[in-house]
Amino acid sequence: MIYEMERRVAVESVLEACRLCQNIQSTYLSREVITKSDKSPVTIADFGAQALISDHLKTSFPDVLLVAEEDSRLLRQNENAPLKEAVATHVRQFRPHLSQSQILEAIGVGSGDNVPKGRFWTLDPIDGTKGFLRGDQYAVALALVDDGQVVLGVLGCPNLPVNGLNPRSPRGCLFVAVAGEGSVMRDFEDPLERRIHVTKLADPSQARFCESLESAHSSHEVTRQVAHILGTEKQLVRMDSQAKYGIVSRGDASIYFRLPVQHSYREKIWDHAAGSIIVEEAGGTVTDIKGKPLDFSAGKKLIHNKGIIATNGNLHNFLLEAVQQVFLKS
Repeated sequence: MIYEMERRVAVESVLEACRLCQNIQSTYLSREVITKSDKSPVTIADFGAQALISDHLKTSFPDVLLVAEEDSRLLRQNENAPLKEAVATHVRQFRPHLSQSQILEAIGVGSGDNVPKGRFWTLDPIDGTKGFLRGDQYAVALALVDDGQVVLGVLGCPNLPVNGLNPRSPRGCLFVAVAGEGSVMRDFEDPLERRIHVTKLADPSQARFCESLESAHSSHEVTRQVAHILGTEKQLVRMDSQAKYGIVSRGDASIYFRLPVQHSYREKIWDHAAGSIIVEEAGGTVTDIKGKPLDFSAGKKLIHNKGIIATNGNLHNFLLEAVQQVFLKS
């Protein structure tokens, strides 16, 4: 198996980070939240998950760099001392030997301005922090990029039901994909993996859409217009995080559409790397809204792409045509 060791370590890391997030969500939840300069929230769980995964990756692959969302400089500010202490307390439940300075170093190692060439990891320790704070959907997303291509993705979704048809089924799904090897899903408590596949649906009117819950993240109005053009009759699914990629990959939905509200906005690589390979290896297609493949070689942002369309493949051209019709009207 290609990337066998990387896969094993990535799965271990994401599962451990998910358990830390679950511990914090059940005991701490919304206390000690910082608002970053871009107005997005960051929590103890974001920092703690990044520390655990960073430490695990550095131990196993010391020569492979990490590109991650969070920055330890916030924790080093005097006014955030209580948050720093709380992060250290939760991380030491899993890494009792780590000092506070080592934890801060692990968090900060992935926050440099430059994205390395060749092979590197990219991490969103909690994708969907607002969902996490609401007790709703969020994901721990880790991917390995090699020469601009995502070759491994692991997506942990602690609040996602294992059975998409039964919202009351046990929660906690782990999605894993390696380039050329397909996608699998397992639950947190059972290591048995099962192959997953996108739907074979070819009629866009029967397709289930999913999009971001936050209207500030994706244009709900454009999604509505696209769905209307396609004659979609199914109820729209709105949720936070890359869990949307997960439900497309296992066939709960056939379309994930994301068009940022701000024309100049470009997506961050850690928001899509893991999810995109999981959909593609499950038989789907992921591009930007012009049909271009996602380019992970240009830095922390997908500067050569605008928006995201993820489908089961059969519906992709329908989506691209509908999007162009919307823009021709505007």
